[in-house]
Amino acid sequence: MPFYDSHSKLASRTWSASRLAAFLVVLLLGLGLGSGCWAQAPAPKIQVLAIGFDHLSQLYTKQAAQSDVFSPKKQAELAQLRTRLARFKPDLILVEAEPREQPHLDSLYAPYRQGILPLTAVPYGRSEIYQVGFALAKALHLPAPRGINYYVSTSQSLLRSGHNIALFQHDLQALQTTARPLKRLVQHDSLSVYDYIALMNQPKMLALSHRAVYNTPAYVTDGAFSSANPPDVSQVDTAYIGVQYISLFYNRNLKIYANLLRVQQQTHAQRLLVIYGQNHIAVLEELLRVNPAYQVVPATKYLKTSATRLLKPMR
Repeated sequence: MPFYDSHSKLASRTWSASRLAAFLVVLLLGLGLGSGCWAQAPAPKIQVLAIGFDHLSQLYTKQAAQSDVFSPKKQAELAQLRTRLARFKPDLILVEAEPREQPHLDSLYAPYRQGILPLTAVPYGRSEIYQVGFALAKALHLPAPRGINYYVSTSQSLLRSGHNIALFQHDLQALQTTARPLKRLVQHDSLSVYDYIALMNQPKMLALSHRAVYNTPAYVTDGAFSSANPPDVSQVDTAYIGVQYISLFYNRNLKIYANLLRVQQQTHAQRLLVIYGQNHIAVLEELLRVNPAYQVVPATKYLKTSATRLLKPMR
């Protein structure tokens, strides 16, 4: 009589145990345990929230006292902005200062954090570096903000002539006629600083400024740079003057990006809040998105606003 007939119960148990053992072997191999090593989960991505500013220090005009960010109203609006950004829970704040300026930032932050240096006593204390960077770092018990800037003289007025110059001027004017009225509203207390910064970081505003500086100028050929703002390059290819213009801005941002990578490697920070001029944001996000170690967090996740009606339609 066959074995499985004469010992049916024992055979059934043996068969079930064999199947279970085989299943466990397959499972362990799938997990990387069968080979004697633990399977490693992918490392969490470094989170980056980049916030673009129209520089706060440039809001102030003597003709409009309410334009001063030190006014009680604007201080309350900045507090609202900081509260929203604090929800991101950054472990390091990066600002628009050069790495060589870090000792200066550290020397200011230490007494500020101790409460013995008011921002009104800091040179350029109206800047977002201090009003948002320093103030938020102190509130969150973080180290001094780190500078990642690479400064080089660039200006949107640098490109003034060439074939298709009207296309560049059109996009530049679209950017200016959208942003400047908003700035005037803020200066006269008709729009809060919080809503202004939230609007500056809307996707269509970021796209407009990015296109105007890093895309449309490529149409412009056979021209020249304005002599008032000579570029810091050894040779200018005037046949591709628009591309040369883009390269000046892009090269600067590549170095800013490299500084960001360097600081992250030095500090091992995992949640970076970047506080920078608005026209840098889209290109920095573009670079970060293709870096597999990083994940870009959109500003709109934290900066909600009902003032989007003030943004005129953009093509």
